[in-house]
Amino acid sequence: MTNSVKPFSYVIQILLSVTIMLGFSVSAAAEEHRSELPQVIIETSEGAIEVTLRPDIAPETVDNFLTYVKNGFYEGTIFHRVIPGFMIQGGGFDENLNRKQTRDPVRNEAKPTAKNLRGTIAMARTSSPDSATSQFFINLTDNSFLDAGVRGPGYAVFGKVTGGMGVVDAIAGKKTVRSRGMADVPAEPIVIHSVSLRKTNGAAE
Repeated sequence: MTNSVKPFSYVIQILLSVTIMLGFSVSAAAEEHRSELPQVIIETSEGAIEVTLRPDIAPETVDNFLTYVKNGFYEGTIFHRVIPGFMIQGGGFDENLNRKQTRDPVRNEAKPTAKNLRGTIAMARTSSPDSATSQFFINLTDNSFLDAGVRGPGYAVFGKVTGGMGVVDAIAGKKTVRSRGMADVPAEPIVIHSVSLRKTNGAAE
């Protein structure tokens, strides 16, 4: 009688092949999902930062941010607040620390599941939850106390740095001073030259 049981090594080979194929499928699906998300390039005086936005978790916030991007609002603004081990904040003042005129505030879309982890980008705001306009910050570390429900409504995460985190860390290492009543201002302006939406072919608009 022919033995219908396959050798153990043959079965292992089949299982490994299936596992590898599944791994490729998951990886391809993840890459496809990532490519569907809008990406922006923040060109700064320290280098370029690539940010992948998440309209699936903060649609109104992303729409608001992209409106500023498309209007060229961020050109010539600076990172005006830099705190090592915490975050870098920009998008509201020019090199002379003059505040730029903004659109109306947006609703706070902070969620407990969208956490302020290292490399995420979130909206800056006042003590009023629904006061965010153009200013954003990039988390330098996991700042769980900024998450929704930890100490209040939280700060809305709407994307993540997917390239140029070294630039972010370099900005965080710059010397800061107090200027015009503001603390933690870089002694030498760190200028945002432009923020552009990346096209699907990899070019920037």
